[in-house]
Amino acid sequence: MKGWTIRLRLTVLFGGLFFLAGALLLGVTYFLVNQRLEDRVGLDRNNQVMAEFRSQLQTLPQDPQAWETIRQEIMAEQERYREETLDSLLTQGAVALLVVGLAAGGFGWLVAGRALQPLQRITETARRIAGADGAGRGLHERIALAGPGDEVKELADTFDVMLERLDRSFDGQRRFVANASHELRTPLALNRALVELAITRPEATAETRRLGESLLTVNERHERLIDGLLTLADAEQEITERAPVDLAEVAAHVLDQATPGTVEIVRDLRAASTAGDAILLERLTQNLVENAIRHNAPDGWLAVATSVADGQASLTVSNTGPVVPGYEIEALFQPFRRLGRERTDGGRGFGLGLSIVRAVARAHGGDAQAVPREGGGLVVQVTLPAN
Repeated sequence: MKGWTIRLRLTVLFGGLFFLAGALLLGVTYFLVNQRLEDRVGLDRNNQVMAEFRSQLQTLPQDPQAWETIRQEIMAEQERYREETLDSLLTQGAVALLVVGLAAGGFGWLVAGRALQPLQRITETARRIAGADGAGRGLHERIALAGPGDEVKELADTFDVMLERLDRSFDGQRRFVANASHELRTPLALNRALVELAITRPEATAETRRLGESLLTVNERHERLIDGLLTLADAEQEITERAPVDLAEVAAHVLDQATPGTVEIVRDLRAASTAGDAILLERLTQNLVENAIRHNAPDGWLAVATSVADGQASLTVSNTGPVVPGYEIEALFQPFRRLGRERTDGGRGFGLGLSIVRAVARAHGGDAQAVPREGGGLVVQVTLPAN
């Protein structure tokens, strides 16, 4: 019974209890009928037979042997009648019990399914929320179970309260990140303007200019971090306005703007139309290309391909580079993580690139996966619903 569902277990339980009660009732009936036949039926039958023979007593010889023969025949008739009656009761009762028991099992199956419908609804809602793409996405759903205030209704209402609190928590977290990032942009822009003004003055010394350039580098790094946080917060929101976008055109534009240095770029761009936010999809492609260039081998290469297959538009970016263990792949998609699970320090990026890629892909109803490339490097594939 380990792999049985609750509905099947309830049906077997109901059917088993019915068969047990029916078998007990049949046994009691059998015992009572047997007792009644022994007490009354045999006597009544004996009297009836004796009455039939009483009219013939004058013609029977006055022989004790003849009377013994008559008595034996009466007793045999009584025993045969009792056995036939009990056998009929037992056989027909067992058949009736089987038929009615099977009908009761089917009825129990229907009743159990009806009783478990609220639990199935709770399970389906939880499964949809668990399968929703992105952190906190799908928490707006509610069970809203109607019916009497029983234990199942109480469970559904408790589940709804939990979802509401989680939804508010995730929304508050996203709003905090977005608001904090917006608020930090202004002082960073002011710092950049002041530093640029200081180092462009004619009386600025060489030491001041070097210090200013270092401060501008730090400021730019912080601006990129904030921009990445804003993009990640926007990507985790559901896309409401969609427009046709060709991934091949987006990839071609990003590659034209890229600065690969010594890295060779290989293109295989075929029409791959999808629907979504063009700005976010451009950022997705830009992150993939920049990561492939940044984490590449000297004089290596990167390949960008777009295509449509099985109703899915795909963007694939492959590159040479260091060997990536398979167990490290998922860590690369976590915010502020890089290869080796170390926290980023901002020197080579902030570890938001692939996090943004997956968030944007899932916000568009797709996904982003990566596998190690033989010989070193990664193969990252983004799949989106084709338009």
